[in-house]
Amino acid sequence: MSTTTVGLIGLGAMGLGMASSLRRAGHNVHVFDVRREVAVAFAKDGGVAHDSLASLGAACDAIVSVVVNAAQTESVLFGDSSTAGCAANMKPSSVFIMCSTVDPNWSVALESRLEALGLLYVDAPISGGAAKAASGEMTMMTAAKPAAYALAEPLLNAMAAKVYKLGDCAGAGSKVKIINQLLAGVHIAAAAEAMALGLREGVDAAALYEVITHSAGNSWMFENRMAHVLAADYTPLSAVDIFVKDLGLVLDMARASKFPLPLSSTAHQMFMQASTAGFAKEDDSAVIKIFPGIELPKAAPPH
Repeated sequence: MSTTTVGLIGLGAMGLGMASSLRRAGHNVHVFDVRREVAVAFAKDGGVAHDSLASLGAACDAIVSVVVNAAQTESVLFGDSSTAGCAANMKPSSVFIMCSTVDPNWSVALESRLEALGLLYVDAPISGGAAKAASGEMTMMTAAKPAAYALAEPLLNAMAAKVYKLGDCAGAGSKVKIINQLLAGVHIAAAAEAMALGLREGVDAAALYEVITHSAGNSWMFENRMAHVLAADYTPLSAVDIFVKDLGLVLDMARASKFPLPLSSTAHQMFMQASTAGFAKEDDSAVIKIFPGIELPKAAPPH
């Protein structure tokens, strides 16, 4: 197996697991995070923690970016008023792997901008959650030119069990991810609505959960997110504001072609309402808190 010197930017819930998967696969992993202590902690078990994006860019043949959105990706690459980015220091023909959920048109434009700097690009949004990122079993929705795939493929395979090649230039990966987010957001909103109705009607929440998860109305999101509600645990694995952003991208993409999305529009409004009600940073299952006249399950007392 060939070893690549790869940099990973953003050691959050997904990025930390992805960096660990790359290290486990034998790659030489360099990391950067705005929380310096997180990068240093990762490097204690193997790897290199960098103080700056510029030094990371100079050291690596490939960089994986796992930040929140397009604006943060811009900052990572091209810098801002306070810090330099990595693009100016990256080696010619090295590859930048972009894993955020973004506007597909922005991703297409980024490929051209990086090409002008002599750099390769992979449009590679991710799905699967922190546990699958840590085990190297997540899904990646990718699109790239052949030269970019040639360098990136061993890294993609180290991070994901499913690497879908959706096109030979940027954009298709981001489009498929946005459609996935349409379904994810609508399913969470629908799950919350169903559980809220059950609570309003006096149905035992645990019994309702048990029945639905063994019936035709179940969805992966109901089973996963309503477990958070039953536990009264709104620790953000994926926050309400993520779906404010992602469903906004869904609607932006559809609006450009005048395509109607009534369910997505309603779900987006539900997440917007939850955000403005003070639940922006809570787990996205907290969208259930917008429903009036219900008593949510309480956290179990400590033993």
